[in-house]
Amino acid sequence: QVQLVESGGGLVQAGGSLRLSCAASGRAFSTYAMGWFRQAPGKEREFVCAIAGSGGSTYYADVVKGRFTISRDNAKNTVSLQMNSLKPEDTAVYYCAADRNAYGIYMQERTCDYWGQGTQVTVSS
Repeated sequence: QVQLVESGGGLVQAGGSLRLSCAASGRAFSTYAMGWFRQAPGKEREFVCAIAGSGGSTYYADVVKGRFTISRDNAKNTVSLQMNSLKPEDTAVYYCAADRNAYGIYMQERTCDYWGQGTQVTVSS
C-alpha cells in the first residue's frame, strides 16, 4: 500500500512559478513510476507528466512541455513538479499518482494504482 500526500499548491499570477511536492509512504518507492494529473473545473482529469521509477525517463503532455519539470528523490520518497511560466489555463486541482509499472511513464488514469488527495493551483490573469 502506498499513500501519497501533495503539497505546495496556491495562488500565483500568470507568468509566475510554483513547486508541488508529493510525499509517498510505503516501501519500494523506486519501483513505481510517478506522475501528475490535473482536473480543472467542469473538465475531466488529464495527464500532465510522469517519471520512471529510476528517474531516468520522463514524459510530458504537450501543453506543459518546456514549462513544467518533474523530478524525484528516491532516497526521500518524494516527487516534485516545478511549474514555470504559469498560465490561467493551468488552474486546476493537481494530483500525484503512482503506477506499479516502474517504466510506465505513458500514464493513463486507469493504469494508476494510487492517488493523492490533490492540491489546488490557481493562476490569476
